[in-house]
Amino acid sequence: MEFDDRCVMVTGASGNLGRAVERVFAARGATLVLVGSRAEPLRRAFGDGDARRMLAPVNLLDTAGVAATVGAALARFGRIDVLCNLAGGFRMGPRAHDTGDDDWNAMFDLNVRTLLHASAAVVPGMIAAGGGRIVNVGAFAAQKGVARMGAYVAAKAAVIRITETMSAELRDAAINVNCVLPTIIDTPENRAAMPDADPARWVAPGDLANVIAYLASDTARAVHGAALPVTGLG
Repeated sequence: MEFDDRCVMVTGASGNLGRAVERVFAARGATLVLVGSRAEPLRRAFGDGDARRMLAPVNLLDTAGVAATVGAALARFGRIDVLCNLAGGFRMGPRAHDTGDDDWNAMFDLNVRTLLHASAAVVPGMIAAGGGRIVNVGAFAAQKGVARMGAYVAAKAAVIRITETMSAELRDAAINVNCVLPTIIDTPENRAAMPDADPARWVAPGDLANVIAYLASDTARAVHGAALPVTGLG
């Protein structure tokens, strides 16, 4: 699980999981393209970047902007070997039949279209380079319907099916596509939102980051199209 000669692109990099993933890959020698929607959170998380870290603020719903970002990364580092699609979001509340278009669109934009746009920009370069790794983030809850979480679980279920589809399409190009299915991630925001819960039973961001790094490594080269549950201690 060393990445000394690898370039890793991480979307949602300034979030709790993104920062943990950056630490894991940086510690293993990777160069990093750290993608976030705004420049300031990226700078707060990672400073101004350095020779091995490129900060890349871009709206992942803007396909031209994503393509330009990937082009700049390729010009700087020569290749992108690993794509970690971490960008996403959560929303719950109304019943499915009461959920408005804004909520449906928000969940699919944040969790599905960001993944598709990043992948569309990165995959051609991976094919040309002879291979790569893509790791997506689904959700353990997305394996079945959950009351008042319809838009979220539908979007995350789409992530699982897209992962399987991309794996079937790209494995002959030596590109492994897999996803992780975490339960609740132990973040300050989740602790504040659920003060009566036991966060010891949740998934630590560093533990989830280690699983993502495993799926991105040569150790997992025989793993294709997996949706790997990551459920913490509970």
